[in-house]
Amino acid sequence: DKRTGQIDFRKGLVRLGRVLGLELVKEFEVKEVTVETPLGPARGVAIPGMEHVVIVTVLRAAMPLTEGLIKIFPAARQGVVSARRVEEKGMKPGYEFEIEVSYVKIPAIKPEDTVIIADPMLATGSTMVSIMNEVLKRGRAKRYFIVSVISTPVGIAKVLEKFRDVNLKIYTVAIDEVINEMGYIVPGLGDAGDRAFGD
Repeated sequence: DKRTGQIDFRKGLVRLGRVLGLELVKEFEVKEVTVETPLGPARGVAIPGMEHVVIVTVLRAAMPLTEGLIKIFPAARQGVVSARRVEEKGMKPGYEFEIEVSYVKIPAIKPEDTVIIADPMLATGSTMVSIMNEVLKRGRAKRYFIVSVISTPVGIAKVLEKFRDVNLKIYTVAIDEVINEMGYIVPGLGDAGDRAFGD
């Protein structure tokens, strides 16, 4: 709701990060293990892939989302990317924006890794394409997941088409159909970074 305050908005993003993380865990292989309790052996399960996760946070909007993801993937290595649409140049045909990437700090990515890229909004897809290009420079992982709160069909299609040779899936809480002339998702939720941290 547009009246939701900053603190509640941020808490909501953290909760959604946990929810998305729990959904992602279903993608991981599970193996049976036997452990020793103080009273004897017991059968249980282990998820070996949880030790090979890299979470890339899109600054600053995705920080609360990552906070929730880390609750599910506590051993994850972390990276950050600062990227923005150059909105003053306007949106070009095909829902394209020029993207300015001003900071990248991502750990080396290994073949056994699962990379999770967190960005609350996947609108035109222009920013995510630039971020994926930066991530792929750090090495090729086993698979990639993009997690968002609200996405559009345009953004989803653009990213999946651009990286069709990559093992990539997109997890989103909601899909809104409309992108307005400014490139914003309608109805969307506004500027996630400003709403979570102040403008």
